[in-house]
Amino acid sequence: MECNNNTYKAVLDEGDLILHQAGIENARLDAWYLLEHVTGLTRSEFFFRGGDVMDASLCETYKELIEKRAKHVPLQYITGHQEFMGLDFVVSPAVLIPRQDTEILVEEVEKVCAGKRVLDMCTGSGCIAISLKKRGQVTHAAAADISLKALAVAKENAARNKADISFIHSDMFTHIEEKYDIIVSNPPYIETEVIKGLMPEVKDFEPLGALDGDEDGLKFYRILAKESKDYLTENGMLFLEIGCEQAKDVSELLVENGFENIRVVKDYAGLDRVVAAQLKS
Repeated sequence: MECNNNTYKAVLDEGDLILHQAGIENARLDAWYLLEHVTGLTRSEFFFRGGDVMDASLCETYKELIEKRAKHVPLQYITGHQEFMGLDFVVSPAVLIPRQDTEILVEEVEKVCAGKRVLDMCTGSGCIAISLKKRGQVTHAAAADISLKALAVAKENAARNKADISFIHSDMFTHIEEKYDIIVSNPPYIETEVIKGLMPEVKDFEPLGALDGDEDGLKFYRILAKESKDYLTENGMLFLEIGCEQAKDVSELLVENGFENIRVVKDYAGLDRVVAAQLKS
């Protein structure tokens, strides 16, 4: 990429070409997001200034970021940000990148969480707990994770979004001491062998511990089904994000462990995405 006397449009076009040749999906869009990240230009400003010569130092920075993206480093890890539920979250390779599918989980909890105490297990970036605290009128929100690096990111996100969250360093329920009206979790649920076939952005860069659900993908659902009831109040509710083929298995685990009123919610693509259940009285 030539950075001397090159216009914004020419630089964008070359960034698009480099990403396209590297096999990046949505190459043009990613090239634009990186240009916006480096220059601060809005689309309307670019429309009027696309023919202006881009500052050489900015162009060099853009070139470096394009080269990273061409190696399939996730866009969000390059920019350091991801939007979720209308809020801005800092992300790093220490945490799973928040996804739109998980917004379904948050939306389901929002329907019943007002005035409740909520625990977000396997919090990662903190996006679930923080979104519920900001939008769901919960009285108390706690978030737990085994990773201290993930908790550091989650704490930064809570501060950025002015959300009062209690953070707990815990391997699942090991250090959970209180009871909650609702426990919500997006646990690792991908089968170990399946991870090898995922796109490079996921398998090579996102934290393995946040992806790997063991041989059958159900390891953490077994723990949640068995142990969460000890930390739920009477008639407490459990909300779980699942893989699209796991609804039956997860539902059966919940029934076996004393849950009822099992409900499966589909995502925007019509795939099973959330299982909700209530502890038997």
